[in-house]
Amino acid sequence: MALAKRIFLFYFLFVALCGYFMVNLFSNQIYPSIRQTTEETLVDTANLLAELVSNDMAQGKIDQHYLQNLISTYQKRDPNASIWGVDKKSIALRVYITNDQGIVVFDSTGKHVGADFSQWRDVYLTLRHKYGARSTQEDPNDEKSTVMYIAAPIKANNQIIGVLTVGKPNVTTNPYIAKAESRLLFFGVILLLISLAVGALLSWWLGASLRRLTLYANAVSKGEKIKAPLFYGGELTQLAKALDKMRSELDGKQYVERYVHTLTHELKSPLAAIRGASELLQQDMPPDKRNHFIKNIDSESERLQQLADRLLNLSMVEQRQTLQDITRINLLPLVKKLLEGKSSQITQQGIEVQVAINTNHCIEGELFLVEQALSNLLDNALDFTPEYGTIHISTQQTDQTLEIKFYNQADPIPDYAIQRLCERFYSLPRKKTGRKSTGLGLNFVQEVALLHQGKLSITNHKEGVLVTLTFPH
Repeated sequence: MALAKRIFLFYFLFVALCGYFMVNLFSNQIYPSIRQTTEETLVDTANLLAELVSNDMAQGKIDQHYLQNLISTYQKRDPNASIWGVDKKSIALRVYITNDQGIVVFDSTGKHVGADFSQWRDVYLTLRHKYGARSTQEDPNDEKSTVMYIAAPIKANNQIIGVLTVGKPNVTTNPYIAKAESRLLFFGVILLLISLAVGALLSWWLGASLRRLTLYANAVSKGEKIKAPLFYGGELTQLAKALDKMRSELDGKQYVERYVHTLTHELKSPLAAIRGASELLQQDMPPDKRNHFIKNIDSESERLQQLADRLLNLSMVEQRQTLQDITRINLLPLVKKLLEGKSSQITQQGIEVQVAINTNHCIEGELFLVEQALSNLLDNALDFTPEYGTIHISTQQTDQTLEIKFYNQADPIPDYAIQRLCERFYSLPRKKTGRKSTGLGLNFVQEVALLHQGKLSITNHKEGVLVTLTFPH
């Protein structure tokens, strides 16, 4: 399983468990909280009613009939109240009064007048100057039939002469509890979904970042020219910089080792030719032979100069990972400029150059590098095209790429060589002269293509050779 998926799974389990425990904790607090609020209200009510009946109680004038009618009328009222989304349509408040002996002298239900309530907790504690309250299950077979009773002392001359108790069925608070639990569950689910969305986003971001680093590492291992991915701070940025630094150091080390080996090999031939010619020139010889060896020295010196110049250009491109001074390059004017610069060579060899480039075909890149790459391809085509042959330069554009094609009449490239043409210092002899080039031109073109996120391909095609340089579009 991918790291991002494992992190998301762990995050999901953590959030789900935390959410469950938090919802469960708050849910367990809803019931006692509402009960406490109800009890606090009943305390106020009991003390208010106790004060209202204290004078009648002191005079022994409790009018049961009057109180009964009053309570009955009160209970028939329709509050028509909407409390936190719960409609209240009835009043369910019970009242009973006992004397200082705990004997019931009034009961709003009319069931317990004359009964001894002295041992009920609400009456018992209140008569002893304590807070009296109880919750009693009215129906032994119904757990929801509990009633909360709160008592208040009836006083005269600072003496307790009786107890007034108000009762409220606990079932009346159930709608509020259910409403609170429903809202808590709703917001808990919303919070869970938001947390999961955030977790999924973070996991996706981390996974995408790691995939970018993986693609970067794979591209580097293949030798591709690619810029190190950028991240906004943190360890991933440090890791990307470390990978880029490691790549640069490894590239530098391999670059030096590779160049020392190949350059040493390539320098042997011209240096040996120059040395041999110089030794022979120290001897007496006819003027025509002397001129021949002098030309050899001049030719090999020019070859060394070309080798040095092209090595400098190639090393400059190979050590770079990103483009600089990117501009929009119109290909038709650029190709015409290159052809004008080589017009004398084209004319001398009688070569026909056909150009089929759309005036609107442009690429984004470094003008200097693109110009050098196209110049190398044109040089190659001129070197291998026979006299009075044909070179065809064209472009082809797709939705994502733009291809620059150089076709020239020439002998087909041997199968063993076609895959090695872009190797450094690998070259085939020119048919016109029999000599090889530096073997750096096509390698330079390939490096320029890679730096532009493009590619170079060489194929045998219709009695000639087709070279295609592809750029992203």
